[in-house]
Amino acid sequence: MNDAFACLMVRRNDAGKVSAAIEKIKLHDLPAGDVLIKVSCSSLNYKDALACQAHPGVVRQLPHVPGIDAAGSVVESASDDFRPGDEVLVTGYDLGTSHWGGYAQYVRVPAAWVVAMPAGMTSETAMAYGTAGFTAAQCVKAIRHHGIEPSDGEVVVTGASGGVGSLAVAILAKLGYQVTAITGKPAQASLLQQLGASQILPREAANDTSAKPLLPARWAAAVDTVGGNTLATLLRSTNHRGCVAACGLASDHELPTTVYPFILRGVTLAGIDSAQCPRESRLQIWQRLATDWRIDDLENLTRTISLTDVPSTAEAMLAGKTFGRTLVLPKR
Repeated sequence: MNDAFACLMVRRNDAGKVSAAIEKIKLHDLPAGDVLIKVSCSSLNYKDALACQAHPGVVRQLPHVPGIDAAGSVVESASDDFRPGDEVLVTGYDLGTSHWGGYAQYVRVPAAWVVAMPAGMTSETAMAYGTAGFTAAQCVKAIRHHGIEPSDGEVVVTGASGGVGSLAVAILAKLGYQVTAITGKPAQASLLQQLGASQILPREAANDTSAKPLLPARWAAAVDTVGGNTLATLLRSTNHRGCVAACGLASDHELPTTVYPFILRGVTLAGIDSAQCPRESRLQIWQRLATDWRIDDLENLTRTISLTDVPSTAEAMLAGKTFGRTLVLPKR
């Protein structure tokens, strides 16, 4: 068990240049934890792309192994909850940020982070969802918890070509909602329609630059992955007692708005935090993704790369040149 294995290591040299390259490490190099997992699959998220470039808002210390998602089988466990051979998954918490992550053939993590693989779900399917799908499902849960039903009107999803956005479109459509997908990638319109979007709009449709504190009410609810003025536009154009689930900042972390959507229309802004989602809710969401919220044609959203492909794919993601979900398979 002390044989060297591959990982993607991010380092900064003495000149300050950051690099991400395949290295060989051993099990004793891994951080402490209760459960050792042989990784069969991971995925690439926007946060991972930032980690590959040592973004200080994501990576706390170098050298570092990114990868906020991992799925595979238990090799060793100091916890009574898991045994060798168990199929498991890990998303969120500090994985891939302050704790070495899933871009390796093995990870060691606290038992509290580990989720037993839901019945009928494979590692590849779990990672096709990954943090993106988990986040999308949390957005849907927030909208439903707020009492928004399909009969209440259109639900809009921004950044709909991305991982979170595309999965949110698919889950909402599966549950019977009329979904409007907003994207800056018109070439992906056909795919979004296959996922269930009833209407495709350009990103300008949710980027009102006027100073109006309120806009004509249009949306029953929204899932926003973009932030900035897009989120402000959605808040100003959501129906009375509507709900906007905010989970991203692909455009901007600032929110230029007023209190009017909240005090005149009673709009709810639901913040979605995936990393520290409480365990009970986490388990419920994964169970739903394996059952009644399961996306039947998930393979249409996914592509597969190896560890060596991660740095270049991460650059493409940060440049807005990717869509859907990317699986990462560590070579044995």
